[in-house]
Amino acid sequence: MAACVVLLVPMGMAGWHLSRNKMLFFSGALFITLAVGVHLTPYFPSISDFASSFVVFDFHRHSCLSLLHEVVWEDPINSSSATSDGPWRWSSSRNVVSCDFRRLSPPDTSDLLNGSWVVVAGDSQARYVALGLLQLVLGQDSDRIPSVKSDLFKRHSDYQIVLDPIGFKLDFIWAPYVSNLTHLLHGFQRNRTYPDVLVMGSGLWHMLHFTNASDYTLHLHSLRNSVVSLLPISPELGNEGPVTGSVSVRSPHLFWIGMPTLINSLLNTEEKREKMTDAMRVAYEEALRRSKVLRQSGGPLLLLDMESLTWNCGVKCTEDGMHYDGAVYEAAVHIMLNALLIESDQTL
Repeated sequence: MAACVVLLVPMGMAGWHLSRNKMLFFSGALFITLAVGVHLTPYFPSISDFASSFVVFDFHRHSCLSLLHEVVWEDPINSSSATSDGPWRWSSSRNVVSCDFRRLSPPDTSDLLNGSWVVVAGDSQARYVALGLLQLVLGQDSDRIPSVKSDLFKRHSDYQIVLDPIGFKLDFIWAPYVSNLTHLLHGFQRNRTYPDVLVMGSGLWHMLHFTNASDYTLHLHSLRNSVVSLLPISPELGNEGPVTGSVSVRSPHLFWIGMPTLINSLLNTEEKREKMTDAMRVAYEEALRRSKVLRQSGGPLLLLDMESLTWNCGVKCTEDGMHYDGAVYEAAVHIMLNALLIESDQTL
């Protein structure tokens, strides 16, 4: 900033046809003043904090986002060594501890999501994530949980719940294929109503019924284009006027639910064991990376890394090799909520 001032101000003065000596004198005085100011800034904490907050916050935010999946599981999952909060915790490494990740209580979650519209769309993995979020908002011991779970898990159906006391609405959209997700995004754009938080994930059905990673890549490219056009601040969209809905124009919160670790020997049908192999899963993960849907590869969606969570929890956490213990999805929800806290610069 100082360099720009020293360069641009004299150039502006030159437009006033000042003499060269006057310009050189002013430039020198300006440079000395700025140099002294920079060296004195550390002795004035309020100024120092203001000057450094932008860079420090941005660095800290991105570094902490990359550490969100540093989760440790107790072994075995039901051992007495598990904490009262459950069988998982964040790593105790110095970097992770400095991020101060929190396991949010139901009241904290309600405060964070107060007045929000959350859409979770995808296959059965997305349905479990939606359940994990609702259990956290309502509280595990809520009398509503059994009926919520019953309605949410009606086969191949959508689900909606509105919690009037906190103005919270959650929609689960059954969207087993990426093309279903793209269609959903087109609907948001057509209606110009956008959720505050959009959590999506798809791939398992395509792997089972099409078993073609190249075709999956094409659908993901189409999805990425739709997501980019959905964002009110995207360069591709341009400035087309205000959008409706409660979505934050400058910080839409978009998440992608990654595919879990598939344990082939536990899959419950022969067709699944034949088609949903480790090699095919790796091919689909590579397709996701190449599509640039995820932020890690230059895209707009933050990954909820279910592969990492399920791999670390292990075989003990699944009965069918595809769907995992509720604690895994609980961890994914807490990771998502902490990402929301980081990106909205909030603390609890």
